[in-house]
Amino acid sequence: MIQESALLCDGVTARWKRSQIENNENLLSTASVWEMAIKHSIGKLNFGLAFNEFIEQQIIRNGIELLPITIDHITVVATLPLHHRDPFDRILIAQSIVENIPLLSADKIFDAYPIRRMW
Repeated sequence: MIQESALLCDGVTARWKRSQIENNENLLSTASVWEMAIKHSIGKLNFGLAFNEFIEQQIIRNGIELLPITIDHITVVATLPLHHRDPFDRILIAQSIVENIPLLSADKIFDAYPIRRMW
């Protein structure tokens, strides 16, 4: 599963990250799309095109499948220790646990949880 910061990279780093997930499912949580939408609306992210166009372009370009948030994911969030409180990160952790998939992120806070982080 791709964290939003991984989706937003360019150049050599992005090529390296793509090589790490080649031949695997490229999942993007709807939580990450939601977080990007918030950052875009408050001016923290500028895509140079409309938000929906950027997301659609990335889905096509990177062969991404959106991973919806389910009640199973939300149930796991309620059981997670409070190593940190970012609600978007916590749902990504829960999705990684429930779906048994690695999380592509540079954020080492994820290492405090029982998931596999790549980057």
